[in-house]
Amino acid sequence: MEQTETGSHSKVHGLVVIYTGNGKGKTSAALGSVMRTVGHGLKCKMIQFIKGSGKAGELKLVDRLGPQFDIEQEGLGFTFTNKHSMVEHKIAAQAALAKAQEAIASGDYHTVILDEIFYARKKDLVSSKEVINLIDIKPKQMHLVMTGRGAPDDIIERADLVTEMREIKHPKKLGVRAQKGIDF
Repeated sequence: MEQTETGSHSKVHGLVVIYTGNGKGKTSAALGSVMRTVGHGLKCKMIQFIKGSGKAGELKLVDRLGPQFDIEQEGLGFTFTNKHSMVEHKIAAQAALAKAQEAIASGDYHTVILDEIFYARKKDLVSSKEVINLIDIKPKQMHLVMTGRGAPDDIIERADLVTEMREIKHPKKLGVRAQKGIDF
């Protein structure tokens, strides 16, 4: 049997990881995977399906983590803001899907993160079939991390690890706005 870096005797198996649920922390958990990937000298790519404001702190990581981390914001923001039509959101989500297919098929990355893909799925900007196709084309050794509320059961069944974030208490209920460094 092959030996992994940790000395165990199991074969390397790229995981399909899902962070879902109504609680905060899905993207933050995915960014933890970035730190671990880059920490081991491996390459990671994050494609954001919804976020597109350019304000997220993770965008500033690219300059600091060098060529081992790449992030692309393909989204136009959350659909409830009404700044863009649903047609425009769908075009952006399909562009993100094409970037995801390219990144996964390239085999250039140890870890690929598809941030807010389940929000895009919930809003019918991408289909479950398209998301499952991404899982199917994933190279055996690659980790694929997907985030967003409402991960569908048919995709959850295909995952190796699923974590549901559950909100217990949130400062927004006290009128506290999103905070730089914690929320974005």
